[in-house]
Amino acid sequence: MGRIPFVKVEGLGNDFVVVDVRPGRPGANARESMDPDVVRAVCDRHFGIGADGILVILPGEQGDARMRVLNADGSEAEMCGNGIRCVAKVLYEDDATLRKPVIAIDTGAGLLSCSIDAHGGEAKSVSVEMGNPRLLRGEIPMTGPAGERVLTVPIEVDGHRFALTGVSMGNPHAVIFVDDEDLSLLELAETHGPKIETSPVFPRKTNVEFARVRTGAAGPEIDVVVWERGCGITLACGTGACATVVAACLEGRVTANGEVPVHLPGGTLFITARQEGSGSAATFGSVLMRGPAARVFAAEVDGSALARARRAAI
Repeated sequence: MGRIPFVKVEGLGNDFVVVDVRPGRPGANARESMDPDVVRAVCDRHFGIGADGILVILPGEQGDARMRVLNADGSEAEMCGNGIRCVAKVLYEDDATLRKPVIAIDTGAGLLSCSIDAHGGEAKSVSVEMGNPRLLRGEIPMTGPAGERVLTVPIEVDGHRFALTGVSMGNPHAVIFVDDEDLSLLELAETHGPKIETSPVFPRKTNVEFARVRTGAAGPEIDVVVWERGCGITLACGTGACATVVAACLEGRVTANGEVPVHLPGGTLFITARQEGSGSAATFGSVLMRGPAARVFAAEVDGSALARARRAAI
């Protein structure tokens, strides 16, 4: 096994190790980066590099490239909103053939278009067409009638009763709005997120968003803390921000078709949910996410050796 060349990139503090294994690229022979044991070792913040996941760039099937999302616990996710911005940045800056205004990336949620806002050859921010939200139980997925929407459905955890709205952005989300301003969104996510994530009603587990709508200078804004499936509390979650705005539209908390600032612990994303109709019968087009991505450093690591050392340490 050889060394794994990588770029450490973050989007609002949601940090990733990005490995490009396409033929002719520096990591072409670094397939071990997709081994769950190596993923856990690399992402370990005490014994490894530290990251919320590894993003592997593969040859595109329909688009310019394909993104594979490997969570810090070694599991695989269908999609990652902050991750796709980071991958688009690396592709734009490191692959001269892809230095263009729009890069198309294959994901588990389909082919997504990433518009690059670049200055001096550096991608400063990325706007991503995140695709249409899925709102039916069978699509999220959740147990129960496959053709039914999940709108403010009660769920009880440790004696606490919450109302959740289910949304899939290619990966599952349980969005819970908290109106009581005295309650900490972070404490709620830390305390109840793990059990909601693994609730039997979510056969593939779920991401969990605790959110609060407030009035900003230019209109409604949303504060969100995300318990991310396979990672725990993260500083930001792009798909979670998108799902939260869709849920807020469904619940009548915000008006669709305008850009909504979503404030996460790591910073702010700007989400536009394109909606037709209103209330529980509303339908949605592609959700637009706009936000930054930043390069931290580039290096190489011996993934197998790191995995062995981690196993010995723990």
